[in-house]
Amino acid sequence: MDDTLTKYIGNAEEFPVLRHWDFFNHAGASPLPRVVAAAVRQYVEETETTAYLTGNRYAELDVIRAIAAKMINADADEVALLKNTAEGLSIVANTIDWRPGDRIVTAAGEYPANVYPWMEQQARRGAQLVIVPEVTAADGTMRQVPLEHILNEAAHPRTRVVTLSHVEFATGQRHDIATIGAFCRENGKIFVVDAIQSLGAMPVDVRAMRIDYLASGGQKWMLATEGAAIFYCRRELLDSTRPLLIGAVSVANYMNFDKYDYTLAPTGRKFESGSYNIAGFKALRAAMELLDGLGADAVSRRIKHLTDRLIDGVRAKGYQVASPRDGQQWSGIVSFGSPAHDHESIARMLRKEHKTELMVRGGRLRFAPHFYNTEEQIDRLIDHLPAH
Repeated sequence: MDDTLTKYIGNAEEFPVLRHWDFFNHAGASPLPRVVAAAVRQYVEETETTAYLTGNRYAELDVIRAIAAKMINADADEVALLKNTAEGLSIVANTIDWRPGDRIVTAAGEYPANVYPWMEQQARRGAQLVIVPEVTAADGTMRQVPLEHILNEAAHPRTRVVTLSHVEFATGQRHDIATIGAFCRENGKIFVVDAIQSLGAMPVDVRAMRIDYLASGGQKWMLATEGAAIFYCRRELLDSTRPLLIGAVSVANYMNFDKYDYTLAPTGRKFESGSYNIAGFKALRAAMELLDGLGADAVSRRIKHLTDRLIDGVRAKGYQVASPRDGQQWSGIVSFGSPAHDHESIARMLRKEHKTELMVRGGRLRFAPHFYNTEEQIDRLIDHLPAH
């Protein structure tokens, strides 16, 4: 076990949710670590007593951009602070000069945030959204969208954008982002990644993966709150990428209130339109600093260990695992199902009778632990599942 993680595993002082729940829905919305909740409380207390007079909130935003940039191996001026993942994806969808018949390639099973912005371009501007279907294993268990099928669609001469989740929210499939990114870069395609189901759970490197744009909210594996997200725009695309919204902070000289100078900021800040969710970004800073101190590789190894333990246990009990696990396809999400029992009933029983939280997604049970969860919690979950 990684020494950097040991102090947090099963530590209810650092993760108070451990006192109340066996919580396995980090793919949905995470409970807050103590240090993250403390950052929000401090902000509320300071604002209650001194309004904006304590500290320099806008200067802190520069620090937050830098920490986020470090997490994804970008530069701070390539990062913007937004409300959510969909806002970042919508920036990209709306900045492209679409022509009728231009193709957008994505995968079946994507979360709606990475589908509806592209459907809007299909409806309004004549682009064609191509959804690469899943392939189900012969035994009816494993589901995945094959890499070669994605690359075949990406190779079409009218394909302009490939947009994928790093990890699919229902099946837990992790796409080979580096291979797809290299193909897109070599063939002049724009590559967009929704990283909300990977960032905070495993390493993400926008340079090595040849990612053009990346968006991720902070409320899942990043261990922060809703309403605070990061958006990455590759430096070479900053000038040509237009903001979705324009506001006071979008311009270069945003503190000049005496003269209107509509010169957009040359950095990712041009995508930030106005007043910030300061409490949310303080939470995100505390969470990113916690994760940075642990190291993405160590967190990833721990999550792999916990998900492997769950898989061994549920298979022994007669459940079928639908998530790809070979090579680098595994993720922190395990989708599994019963051939005999109703999944919604199982989830309700676990929540009501055993204070155990997981979700039903894609017609199966979805298990999503984080590094602080314990082996004992997983064994309890397996014990509580109905037998076959």
